[in-house]
Order: sequence, then structure tokens, then C-alpha cells
Amino acid sequence: MVGGIIIGALPGLSAMMAIALMIPITFGMEPITGLVMLTAIYTSAIFGGSISAILIHTPGTPSSAATSLDGYQLTLKGEGAKALGVSAISSMIGGFVGALALLFLAPPLSRVSLMFSSSEYFLIAVFGLTIIGSLTAKSMVKGLTAGVFGLIIGTVGIDIFTGYPRFTFGVSSLESGVSLVPAMIGLFSLSQVMIQSEKRGIDGAKKIIQKVTGKVLPSKKEFKQTFANILRSSGIGTFVGLLPGAGGDIASWIAYNESKRFSKDKDKFGKGSLDGVAAPEASNNAVTGGSLIPTLTLGIPGSATTAILLGGFMIQGLNPGHELFTTHAETTYSIIFGFILANILMGIAGIMGAKYFVKVANIPFQVLAPLIIIFSVVGSYAISNNIFDIWIMIIFGFIGYIIRKTGFHPAPIILGMILGPIAESGFRQSVLMSDGNLLAYYFSRPISIVLIILIVIALFSPILMKKLGGKSKVV
Repeated sequence: MVGGIIIGALPGLSAMMAIALMIPITFGMEPITGLVMLTAIYTSAIFGGSISAILIHTPGTPSSAATSLDGYQLTLKGEGAKALGVSAISSMIGGFVGALALLFLAPPLSRVSLMFSSSEYFLIAVFGLTIIGSLTAKSMVKGLTAGVFGLIIGTVGIDIFTGYPRFTFGVSSLESGVSLVPAMIGLFSLSQVMIQSEKRGIDGAKKIIQKVTGKVLPSKKEFKQTFANILRSSGIGTFVGLLPGAGGDIASWIAYNESKRFSKDKDKFGKGSLDGVAAPEASNNAVTGGSLIPTLTLGIPGSATTAILLGGFMIQGLNPGHELFTTHAETTYSIIFGFILANILMGIAGIMGAKYFVKVANIPFQVLAPLIIIFSVVGSYAISNNIFDIWIMIIFGFIGYIIRKTGFHPAPIILGMILGPIAESGFRQSVLMSDGNLLAYYFSRPISIVLIILIVIALFSPILMKKLGGKSKVV
């Protein structure tokens, strides 16, 4: 949890990168211990992003961008410590609400997966790809292209039906497929080091944070005024988390907008409002629990970070669906309760350590970069003690750098690699079961029809949102 806060507070580093680096370490752990660690890093890194957003106007994570609007203004007024305190309390409450939703909503939703056959598994995989692809890139086409690239990578290895190697080019190490974890580490961690190194050369030195003074906790009156806002924003975050692919950055802006709309003093927003800090922080941490619900029940990641977490679960032999809450119930519920505890501890640590965590943002990048690269190399090699995995990590690091520079996002690639084999297996099985009449087979199943409609909506929703956005600007 403390490690997650530190990662989140470092501008340029993210929860995605931290989880990608930590997954290899979980191989030597019990599933419960390893996965509680990953979920604790996930939620605490989201909170950690608010530290640099509030104090140096540099969001540590994308979901903290809305926090920087009012948080930095409070710092300029000498109330940076109080802004950090409100952020910690809001994040704790938001994360707790999202974790409770995960505890109570996931088990009944998992029963739906029992009705799934091969056709539904194919369509659910396609649905996951379309949503992540359209929401993790500025262009829907670029997002879907990245997803297709991931699907192609997922076909490398032994064909599950014929037993013949595909696209291995005579390399025996590729017969088991492209290793997911080295690819993840390369795409998220190594490429980020390259991007940040380049930015350092352009932007120059970082601002130095002075000692944070003043009260960390808000007064009783201030807390009462913001409490309703925190609960509303927590609900918004949980709901947005349930929508696959939406993520904390979208939730934080929606919550910020709603907070301003419900506020009696709208003019304070953007000038140093505590509500302007509480709303995005409660919502982006509530997303963490909400986004795990579709991830664990249907195998559809609720955010880009949970796409990587899904890989962590599957590596431990925990496949999403009803079995997580029956056969593996002890493990799953232990992880959920660990997640709840991590959110409570995060709030306590955030309040107590507000004046100290801030110093993390001053760690020189010259120190961080070599450490990240060392962890990347060791983590990639440790999976199977194979030097080939290090080459996979390096190749995907360069791929990640190139696609980021050209406006693509690496998350759909990883999702394509995870969901590709599921989609292929489901499609080929449904072809055999349909007896040559594939369309009739798909449209004879009610769940398949619902999923087809959702896929169509997911594909065209970004276009509709752009048109509606354009109309609202004209008005």
C-alpha cells in the first residue's frame, strides 16, 4: 500500500506500470498474498497521484488530473496540507464504497457466467476488446488497431485444435506463445522510462517542493459540507467502474462536474474548493472496486489497469467467472477483504504521512530510471529463467515507445493477448456446434443477441459522443 502511494506520487509512473512490474514477484507467493498486494498497489497508487497533483500541479496518474485544478490552488493559498487530508479521506471512503460494491455485487453477477457457452465467450471477448479499444485511445480506430495487433500476437504458438505451431518462425521458445508478463513489462514500464527520459531532456529540472505546513485534517464543518459530495462521487465512481473500459480519469471528471453542478458556490471551483478535491478523489478510488466487478465475474476488465490485473489472476490459475466465488471462494473473498483493508489503511497512512510522501516527488529520475530497468529485466527473466523473455520485454518496450509516440495506447494490445485465445477457442467451438449455420446459432441464443447489441453500441458510442459534444458546444 505504501509502495503504491509512492509510485502514484511520482509523475509519469502509474498503477499500470507498478502492477506490471510486481506480477513476476507474485509467482513465488501464495495466490492470496500476491493478489492482495497487486490490488493494494492498484487502489493506493490512484490516491498517490493526488499528492503531486495538489502540490506541484502535475498529476501523478491520469485519474488525478481533475484534482490538480483546485488542489494546486489550495497549495498556492497555503492550504496544501488540508487538500492532502481531504484527498486521503475522500479516497478512503470512495475506495471503501467501491470495495463493498465488489463484495456484494460480484457473487450474484458471477452466476450469469454459468449460462455462457462457446458463442457467449467469443462475443464477451469481442465486447471487451471493443470497449477497451475505443476508450483508451484518442482515436477509436487507433484503439481497435492496437487491440487487433494484440489478437495477432495472441495467435503465436501451438494451435490448440490442430497441434501445429503458428508464426513461430522456427523459434522453439515461441511455441508456448509470447509470454504475457515480459510483454506487459515492456509495453508499460520500459516504454514509460523512454518517454520520461525524453521529457526530462526537453522540460529540464523539476520544481522543488517546500515543506508542507498547516493542519492536514479539515474542520468538522468542512467535513460535513463535503461528506454528501464524497458519497455521491463514490457512487458515480462505482457505477463508472462497472462500465468496462471507462476508468478513473473519466469518473473523476464526471464527479467533478456533478459536484460543481450541485454546489451552492460554483464560483469557488477552479480557485481552491475542497469539494473540487473531494469529488474526483472519491470517484477515482471508487472506480477501483467497481472495475473489478466485471473483471472477476465476466473477464471484461473495467479499466486498463484491471486488464493487467486480470493477467495476474489468470497466471495464478484463477479464471474469471462463477468458479471464483464457489471453487476458489476462499481465495477470492480473502482478496476482496484484503482490498477493503488496504483502502482503510491507505486513508490512515495518507493522513499521517501527507507531509512526508510529498518528498517522493523530488527523487531524481536519474536514480529511478535504472532501478525500473533493473526490475524489468529481473522480473522478465524470473518467470521461466529464460533469457528469451528478456528479449521479448526489450522488443515490446520499443513497440510500446513507438505506439505511445504515435497516439496509440498499450492497454488494448495486452487485452488482445489475454482475450485473443478465449475469442479464438469460443469462435471455433461455436463453428463446430452450429453445423454450418453460424448466424442462426448465434441469434437463437438470447445472451448472444444481448452481447451483439452491446458490441454494436460500444463500437458506435464514441462517434455519437463526439456528435453530442459538438452540438453542446454550439449551444
